[in-house]
Amino acid sequence: MERQALLVIDMLNDFVHPQGALSCGPPARRIIQPIRDLVDRFLESDRVVIFVKDAHRPDDPEFQMFPPHAVRGTWGAEIIAELGPPPQALVVEKTRYSAFFNTRLDEILRQAAPQEVWVTGVCTSICVMDTVGDLRNRDYPVVVPAQAVADFDPQFHQFALQRMERIYGARILQP
Repeated sequence: MERQALLVIDMLNDFVHPQGALSCGPPARRIIQPIRDLVDRFLESDRVVIFVKDAHRPDDPEFQMFPPHAVRGTWGAEIIAELGPPPQALVVEKTRYSAFFNTRLDEILRQAAPQEVWVTGVCTSICVMDTVGDLRNRDYPVVVPAQAVADFDPQFHQFALQRMERIYGARILQP
């Protein structure tokens, strides 16, 4: 089997739970089961699963653009209960849109040496797209299952899927 890694991006209470500070609403709730299925499938076949999560300081400069969210140590920064994360999964904390910025993700992926990286989570037009761009800058082939990503804005979601496919060469799996 081809070596693959799965990224689960920002499936946190503040983005997915209806009372979250930046809830993506029903679209985020709809992707929980498809992501759960992928996580289970990847772990059953001993493939790498990495949960990436915002973990901001209370005074993060990002809060000048967005309301405070995913502050390290708060309920909002926790991965949603429906997804775990399972004990075999790795967790990477980030403070910016891309999962690579000042994190250990690059090192983890170099060690795992996946031939393909699957990307899921929220928000399609922000953290998912920026991470896909950085994966392609590192020459990883990328797969984005459309049923496993969501956004605040349906138009931005569609644009991001198209951009990732056309500009980054990501393979977009349609349901």
